Amino acid sequence: MTHPIRVEYAAQRKVRERNTRLYRLAHWPIWIWVFFLSPGWLTFDLFAKGGSFGNLVWLAAVLVGTGIAAYRGKLPGSEPAPYILRFDEDRPNPLYRKVCYTFAWGAVLSFALLNLAGLADAVVSRSWHMMQIYRYGYFPLCGLILLLGACGVLPRVRRSTRGEGTERRYFYGAVWAVTLAQTALLILWKTLPKNHSTDIVKLAIYAAVLAAVGYAAGIGLLPRTRPILPGELMVAD
Repeated sequence: MTHPIRVEYAAQRKVRERNTRLYRLAHWPIWIWVFFLSPGWLTFDLFAKGGSFGNLVWLAAVLVGTGIAAYRGKLPGSEPAPYILRFDEDRPNPLYRKVCYTFAWGAVLSFALLNLAGLADAVVSRSWHMMQIYRYGYFPLCGLILLLGACGVLPRVRRSTRGEGTERRYFYGAVWAVTLAQTALLILWKTLPKNHSTDIVKLAIYAAVLAAVGYAAGIGLLPRTRPILPGELMVAD
């Protein structure tokens, strides 16, 4: 049974001429989290060992850096007014958007793929090597994602905003899938006993959540995952 993709029409969307202070402030924690996750090995230590002084120093630096950027309207969503109004308009993609969304893709994809690799390795080898996987795998993988962003390959990181009507759905679909899968994995990790059988359960559920939520996003069932078709105006979040 096929499910048609749900869509939105630009002409039917309410146009927002200005971003309220509350709206701008609400986007700040998102980018705090994105950049705080960027040094993956440090983040792994936080979840594995409870954190260190280095985590606090990095958090302070992120708070200051993103706070200044948000105040100046140089974080996506923190602008005084929406940058994109016509999704099919060929406008240059500002540098701050390209940098922020590149690091956001890094945070979304790196942890999801490394955790998936760690679970699969634990099932096959019957032993956990997650620390080694993060130590030797995080920076090459994150570096590849940053390189793709610098080349303008990733959605929402391209030179032009012309494709925003569809590119946004790929980004939010990935965020939905990874966030829900990681949450499910954390619950399983905290509640299930540590043995090979439960390792298989964790891998199966983690992969199933990624696939199911990805499919739901693909057909536009989740917020901000519907393609925006040509019309008059739109506001891109």
